[in-house]
Amino acid sequence: MSNQGLTLTLAGMTTVFSFLILLVLVMYLSSKIILRFFPEEIKSLPPRKTIKPEIVIAIAVAQAKKKGKI
Repeated sequence: MSNQGLTLTLAGMTTVFSFLILLVLVMYLSSKIILRFFPEEIKSLPPRKTIKPEIVIAIAVAQAKKKGKI
């Protein structure tokens, strides 16, 4: 009885493991095929906005005043 249980367990685990390996391989290959025929476009980043020093100073002064340091 226990011999049949171990055989069934081993067969089930082997089936599931094989299916998972097959699933990973299919996903990997489909990814390579899709990216080969439909490559991703590289989008450039928008230009950075520069922060004016006057604004930085005004924010620092406001925070210092709020904390009671001024």
